[in-house]
Amino acid sequence: MNRIVIFTLLVLTSFVCMGKVKQNVINVEAGNAASLLSAIEQANRQNADPKTAEWLYIMIPDGIYDLGSRVLTTITGHRVALIGESMTGTIIQNKPAIEDEGISKTATLRLMTSDTYLQDLTLKNAMDYYRAQSAGRAVCLHDKGTRTICKRVRMLSYQDTYYSDNSTGQMYMENCEIHGTVDFICGPADVYFNRCSIVTERRTLNGSGRNVIAAPRTDDTPWGYVFESCAIYNRLSEFVLARGWKATPHCIWLNTTLMSPEKLIASRFDPRGMRTVQSDFKEFHTMDAEGRDITPASNVVTFTLDDEKNTVETILTAAEARKYRLEKIFPDWRPEKMVCKMAKRIARLRR
Repeated sequence: MNRIVIFTLLVLTSFVCMGKVKQNVINVEAGNAASLLSAIEQANRQNADPKTAEWLYIMIPDGIYDLGSRVLTTITGHRVALIGESMTGTIIQNKPAIEDEGISKTATLRLMTSDTYLQDLTLKNAMDYYRAQSAGRAVCLHDKGTRTICKRVRMLSYQDTYYSDNSTGQMYMENCEIHGTVDFICGPADVYFNRCSIVTERRTLNGSGRNVIAAPRTDDTPWGYVFESCAIYNRLSEFVLARGWKATPHCIWLNTTLMSPEKLIASRFDPRGMRTVQSDFKEFHTMDAEGRDITPASNVVTFTLDDEKNTVETILTAAEARKYRLEKIFPDWRPEKMVCKMAKRIARLRR
């Protein structure tokens, strides 16, 4: 084979490879919300069939993508990855009207599929929470899918910020940042929060009232919410780690850092259940900002609902804590390995 033929084959091969990359990448125009919506619609069409869908990357430059009052922008395509340029610079936001508030009606982004990947972006629901008074449910990410991965995703809202809404779902978050006031991490599913920052905002404008971080309603999965090596930042109001929503809620806090431990109420968990008295709420090796272990030797809580009572110890032993390792929770799905693979792919796409 002579040099001309070899050179021709190399050129043709490179064009084929380039074509494949282009087919699996959609580039959004910086700061253009219409361009972002068009990209999502294209991804939904292109990856409609889970049997044939290959990873499709929507590359989103830094900028503000203002969706206005639009709600429930939905991803239905399988293996769709939304990749921002930076966690704080790429901002997708909406602002529902106060009268339209509701946990199932207001989401900035809604997932209805499997294997969605989000990285390096902010989701912001800018509904005017403090004017909503009795209820201000404004969701950033409403996840009705499964095997969702979020890496360096910031979620800005107040009530019901993140809603895991699949009773058999599996979700994984790594180095994310979630803000809110009331039940701002809520829903069913098994969700593993790995090294995330949890930020409690002011419950009211003057700082009075009590924040509730998590409100799980674990239905058909064995683990519920597991927080591993997360840090809790407090804006002013007192807070509790979790309260039960319904069913048999599970919420486990491991190796947590409390930046303002004095703001955590004495019971640590809210003993008053919402439609449930069963509360599998536990913690292990909680620390202050200096890394000192401030876990109580014992914290017995009596969870109540009307005349029902459930008295349990909420402090785990080291042996008990080990059963919540990531590989035990997701034995057939290794999201942390997927994050490493995606990091290499995304780095190539950004060159």
